[in-house]
Amino acid sequence: MIADFSPKLADTASTSSSNLAFALRCLPANRRQAALVFYRFCRVVDDIADDATLTPDLKRQGLGAWKNAISAQKNLPYELVEVIEHYHINPDLLIAIVQGCEMDIAPQPFETLAGLREYCWKVACAVGLVSIRIFGCQDPQSERYALHLGYALQFTNILRDVGEDAALGRVYLPKDLLAKHGVSQEGLLDGKPDGDFPGLMEELAGHADFEFQVARQNLTSRDSKALLSAEIMAAIYGKLLKSMQADRFRVFSKRYSIPRLQKLAIALRLAIQVRF
Repeated sequence: MIADFSPKLADTASTSSSNLAFALRCLPANRRQAALVFYRFCRVVDDIADDATLTPDLKRQGLGAWKNAISAQKNLPYELVEVIEHYHINPDLLIAIVQGCEMDIAPQPFETLAGLREYCWKVACAVGLVSIRIFGCQDPQSERYALHLGYALQFTNILRDVGEDAALGRVYLPKDLLAKHGVSQEGLLDGKPDGDFPGLMEELAGHADFEFQVARQNLTSRDSKALLSAEIMAAIYGKLLKSMQADRFRVFSKRYSIPRLQKLAIALRLAIQVRF
């Protein structure tokens, strides 16, 4: 059977239980719909890279079809075209997101934190830069907010998913940090972290916390309402980060998450702050 890689969006959006779908509920209906279309695009290209039924060559073919369509602005799903045109989205940001997914096809260990940051820019910061256009941000400073929050969210994701990623043969923790804390890739891949694993995780968590702080410093009153969804995400992931830190990062034995009632409390508190 020949794989069909013509660019198209899946019929299903993010699950209603996801942190993202939860945070987007505070957007006006038109912007929420546009955001869901964009995140469906992100989901589709990410799924191509993660599809265990596809060979690496087929994955590259599928992602290549998306890059070609974006570059030529042809053969794209009409709903995505509408979002790109209406919100003046830079197509280079969409291509960067696809390139980030390509890095997951045959992931190579990052030598340094700088290498990890380059990956995070593509899979998270570029997403943030598109999102602030859809959210309706007006202040140029919000770009810095989006960049730093992108790093913070992705670092937190990486920390949470260390065990799950290792089970799939992926290690996103940089080699220089592994060596510094005496942690071997082999131990991680075997599900038996050695060395000072908590210390390694705590150091990367420190970088995540720093990015959360810098993002917060770049939140302007002019865009505080437009960025309510982003702030809800920041608060949820910030709480997730603190939960892992308090628990000494038992990521090989449990999946960390924030209960729905706590998410509701976070959203309500932030909505009240923005209103008043």
